Formats: sequence, C-alpha cells, structure tokens
Amino acid sequence: MQGLMQDHPLLISSLLTHAARNCHDGGIVTAERSGDGTATGRALTVPYPELATRTARLAHALTRLGVETGDRIATLAWNDQRHYELYFAISGIGAVCHTINPRLFPDQITYIIRHAEDRWIFVDPSLLPILEGIADKIRGGPTGIVVMAPKIPDTPLAQDLDVRAYEDLLTGQPETFDWPVFDEKTAAGLCYTSGTTGNPKGVLYSHRSTILHAWSIALPGAISMRPGEVILPIVPMFHVNAWGSIYAATMTGATLAMPGPRLDGQGLYDLIDAAGVTYVAGVPTVWLGLLNYLRQSGRKLPKGLRGVCGGSALPPALVEAFWVEHGCRIDHGWGMTEMSPVGAYNTAPANLDALTTEQIVDGNRKQGRPPFGIELKIVDEAGNDLPRDGATQGELCVRGPWVTAGYYNDDKANKDAFTQDGWFRTGDVATLNENGDMEIVDRVKDLIKSGGEWISSIELENLAMAHPAISQAAAVPARHKTWDERPILIAIKEAGAEISDTDLKTHLGKTLSKWMLPDAIVFVEDLPLTATGKVMKRTLRETYADYLEQHGLAG
Repeated sequence: MQGLMQDHPLLISSLLTHAARNCHDGGIVTAERSGDGTATGRALTVPYPELATRTARLAHALTRLGVETGDRIATLAWNDQRHYELYFAISGIGAVCHTINPRLFPDQITYIIRHAEDRWIFVDPSLLPILEGIADKIRGGPTGIVVMAPKIPDTPLAQDLDVRAYEDLLTGQPETFDWPVFDEKTAAGLCYTSGTTGNPKGVLYSHRSTILHAWSIALPGAISMRPGEVILPIVPMFHVNAWGSIYAATMTGATLAMPGPRLDGQGLYDLIDAAGVTYVAGVPTVWLGLLNYLRQSGRKLPKGLRGVCGGSALPPALVEAFWVEHGCRIDHGWGMTEMSPVGAYNTAPANLDALTTEQIVDGNRKQGRPPFGIELKIVDEAGNDLPRDGATQGELCVRGPWVTAGYYNDDKANKDAFTQDGWFRTGDVATLNENGDMEIVDRVKDLIKSGGEWISSIELENLAMAHPAISQAAAVPARHKTWDERPILIAIKEAGAEISDTDLKTHLGKTLSKWMLPDAIVFVEDLPLTATGKVMKRTLRETYADYLEQHGLAG
C-alpha cells in the first residue's frame, strides 16, 4: 500500500518561484560594476521578484537561441546577479549549467569546453581574454558566446563565433515563463574537478540531488539559513556551485551578498559592512586575507558574524584569531566536488559562549558530522571496514543521494573511484568516532611515510601556523636514504615577523615527537595555489623531493 500524498518533482525552478512569491524581503546585494567589469564602489539590491522576472526573460532568450533539454551551457563568470540568473534559467528549461573555473590553465579550460561539448558560453567581460587566448582550440565547438554586459565589447571572437550581449538578449522578452515539469533526476549542473592529477573530471548533478543538498545545508545542523540572514559566498559560483549556498539561500529566502571579482580583504570587508552580512563562506586563504586586512586597518567584524571554512583543513590558529579578535566563530566543513559538496559540518555548540577559547578551538579541529543523507565509513587498504573508535585511521568512503555515481563520460576515472559495493572513495585518510564525528588526518597522497611510520602533513602545518610568526605552511616529503621519506616544512612568515628554523622546530617539538619533526624548514614568500585556493602539494612535492640530498641532509 502506498501513501496518499501528492507527487511533485524536486526542480530547481521551484526554488526561485517560491522565493519570488513568498520572500520579497530577500534577494541579492551585489557589488556594482561598470560595463567593462570594474567596480564602481556602490552596491545594488535586487529583490527575488525582480530576479524571477529577469530569469524568466533569460529563459525565453535561451529558448530562442535554440537551447534544448540536456544542452550544456557554460558560464565563465564571477559571483554576481547575472550569474545567479543563469543558474536558474539554464537548469529551469532542462539544460545543464556548466560552470567553468577561470583560474584553471588554458589547456584545462579548453579540455573542459570540448569534453562537455558546450553549446553556448556566457562570459564576464573581464574574463574575455581567456576565451580569446584559446579561440583557435575551441573553434568548431560552441555555437556562440554571450558577454555578460549591456553591450558587446570589441573582441576578435566575433570573427569565429556568434557573439551577443546579455542585456540585449533580455530586451523585449516576456516577464513570465511557464517552467516545464520533468523528471527530477534530469541533469541540472556540471562541475569539473581542479585536475590536480590528470585531466579535470566532470560531476553531473541532478535537480533532485541539488534540492536535497540545499535542504540539508540550510538546516540548523549546518548553515542554519533563514529569512533575514545575509549570506556572503566568497567561495566562487564556479567552485561546486558556491558550496550549494545559492540554492539554499533562495530556498529559505535569505539574501545573497555577491562580491563579484573583488576578493581582497578590503573589498570583502566593505561588502560585509554595506550589506549587513551575517554569514560568510570561504577557503582558508581568503579568510587569512580578510584577517590580515582587519589587523592592518584596525577594523572589526560585526558582532555575531558566523562563517564556514572549507576546501582544505581549517588551521586552529585562524579559528582562535577570529574568535578572540572579532567574536566570530568559523565553522569547519568538509566536502568534495563529487559530493555537491557538503559531506560533514562542525556546527557551533549551543553553549558556545560558555566555552573557553581553548575549548572552542579544540572542538573545531574535526570536520564534523555528516548531515542526514550522507553515510561515512573508513576502510583499510584491502577495503575492509574499520572501527569507529576515534583513533583508527583509514580511507574515507561516502555514499548518499547527492554523491556522484560516476564521472561524466569518463570510464577511466570511474574504474578506481568506487568500492566494490558502490561507496565513493574520497582519497582522504580520516578517523570516525561512535558519535559520527569525522576528522581528516590527511590526503592519502599527502601522508609522509618515514621508516614505515606515517606522519600527517596537516598536523605539521596546523602546529606551524599556531605560531604567531607563521601565516601559512605546507609539509611535504623529501627522499631520505635511511628513512625513505622525511618531512620538509615550507613556511611563510607574518609580515615583519622574525623567526628562525630552529625557533620554529622548538615550537613544534613542544607537541610532536622528535621523529615527527621536519628535517628542514624553508621560508618562502608565497606558496603555489590551485585554481580553488588550495596549496599545490603536488608542485611542492616535485620541487622539494631532492631537497635533503641537495643539502647533505639525506642520511
């Protein structure tokens, strides 16, 4: 016997329809830019009803361009209003919104466009040079390009492709659209991994998975979104759909503050102040840039501001700095492109104000618990399940309704991505306890094996960054004749700080056993970053692989 309940598919278009009808006090606050993409210093507020009207006009325009169900429509853009409209118009008509990371290498962007077989590309005017640089390589692929601006700038792309202006497309289009109803498992979005090893891999999200993920992260166990909140997704909309925050904010009627291309500390603070931001989402490097600006300028964040840090491990020193200096709690989150992306969230406890700083920092060390819908387990090298005792380490595997079932059109990548019983292998080494708390120990490929014993690069990095003279650090292995591998620590000093390698090693020795200490500490001006703001460990491993041998320290 089945229940007597109505059956309506979960479709992305319904989010904006709901917000436009019921959440007139929410919408988008976006940093205004001139036609050439430069910031004007002003902010614009657009409510959900107006966003729905413009999105309807865009949907009509896409239809008249010949876009059909399943067509991949690419975006090469920042976090702003037009990009938001594309999110809902493209998927709303049954096409696939393919967000491209402009920070990838040109060859990777070329590969992605060709692999996805994008039909149209919507591009921010400031990012046109990227397409102009690969025009010869994508010729014969996309039908045309739409520049996200009021008018078409002078571009050589017009010689090879049909180039339009975004606002021209909307002119004269009807202000309502009869959104089609189709299977909720229809593809809605396409994101590619950053391709740190081999070509980027595509993850194809459905309407159902996107809605369920948005519901999950909007709950009190995660972001806890509600009307009146102002959400600042510093994480780009091309990075796993801004971690799902665009959909969750629309679902709950919260307001989105869109930073555009300006992600420096001052630009972010100005938007936080002007828009009344209550919640911020970003990677560690962005949080660090904001903290440095606040310290240099003497400005303070508004009381009660919350935030989440993901993308890579959240340094405890960063948690302490924002809590002590600004009363701002940064939650720790974890996920992957393959997971839409949220797989665990370490939300603030109800008695937060009663805790000491040490308790707050220690409690936020773990990545958190999985939300309902996500299952986690750890396995050994043979694939056997390991105990949830908080100490045993194993490869983290996941499954759930917003976890990928396979990479898009990539049988080679799918071959080793799953266990025999269908769990996705994350490549992370983690522990799980009986309460479901998960802590990432390291990436499988980033663990340092010294004489048969494992050393966590994350632990080394976090302890180094706990020293007030260190702003960033990365630990990688170097070859050693006796121990096979030994750790090297590459660190960036805080501006004006003085510290020697001996001083830093003494600091690390207060917590770590002697055999876990780095054999060399190298101070640098900067660290190589991936397109999503993570430290490029692969580059550092290659650069410093022979460092100990070259300096007579390899035994």
